[in-house]
Amino acid sequence: MKKIYGIIGNPLGQSASPAFFNKKFTDEGIDAEYLPFELQSIEELPQILEKHPTLSGFNVTIPYKLQIKQFLAGISDEAKEIDAVNVVKVKHDDDGTPRLYGYNSDVIGFSRSIAPMLTADDKKALVLGTGGASKAIIYALRQLGLEVQSVSRNAGETAIAYSDLTPETVSAHTVIVNCTPLGMVGHGVDQCPDIPYSALTDRHILYDIVYNPENTLFLQKGRQRGARTKSGYEMWYLQALASWEIWNTQ
Repeated sequence: MKKIYGIIGNPLGQSASPAFFNKKFTDEGIDAEYLPFELQSIEELPQILEKHPTLSGFNVTIPYKLQIKQFLAGISDEAKEIDAVNVVKVKHDDDGTPRLYGYNSDVIGFSRSIAPMLTADDKKALVLGTGGASKAIIYALRQLGLEVQSVSRNAGETAIAYSDLTPETVSAHTVIVNCTPLGMVGHGVDQCPDIPYSALTDRHILYDIVYNPENTLFLQKGRQRGARTKSGYEMWYLQALASWEIWNTQ
């Protein structure tokens, strides 16, 4: 019986995962299909599981990386520490009841993608946004030895507000990662995080986890100031490979 994989989120029009995995299945002769499940609410997930009894795993994207936890029978130590899940493996009891287990492959993809860009001078990072994706990025940057400061619309216990982000702060943090959807297809490709771009120099690295489009306004503004930049495509590709490994080996 054909196995089903997929992705849950909203919106999903920008997702490259269905095309990537379905091509992989065709090229490698795997009897499987990868489907997009654009949910209006996470509460629709049980209906998806009932409708697709051979669903073996799925990716999780905006806005459900935190909300998915209520449906999990188990969660990996790494995903628990990050407090966000972007890969779910589905196991079935003898009676067919699905059991969901959560993992995080974002940290794997991001770490492997940004590590070659870092130098000994990169000691501090700004992470723009405080959603589910940012948690994996913060975890990865700290694992790589960087001090991390979160930036959000409103100041909080661990985050400073964009309105408090000074040129001096930007100058002191040579790695800046956009974890917001600003610039993404469906979220305003003509938008970017509100930071003092004039403070950027060729010492800076700007990394955008958005991959559609690859050349976001955030990255364009960075290059105009001489910063090294990278889109989220490589991160996405590496985390997709990690997802497949999780579904087939964990």
